[in-house]
Amino acid sequence: MIVAFSVSPLGVGEDVGEAVAAAVRVVRASGLPNRTDAMFTSIEGEWDEVMAVVKEAVEAVKAHSNRVSLVLKADIREGVVDGLTAKVETIERYLA
Repeated sequence: MIVAFSVSPLGVGEDVGEAVAAAVRVVRASGLPNRTDAMFTSIEGEWDEVMAVVKEAVEAVKAHSNRVSLVLKADIREGVVDGLTAKVETIERYLA
């Protein structure tokens, strides 16, 4: 499964970079395949391991604010391996 999520503290003003970095640090430490862009962090793995990382990332942001926003989108498909790379490669082939 691939989960794309965004987690951010609420009520702390415009500068949320430190709190978001804490969440990304959790994802990168997980050892699961992941990517971060300007809007979302994507992580790939089995349901329980991915959701545990998302929960830990939310907890990392909660250390900066008692109110947290979480947006999550999941692609749940058995047997897909390296979907983070394969999906992008498919699009690039069509664009070529």
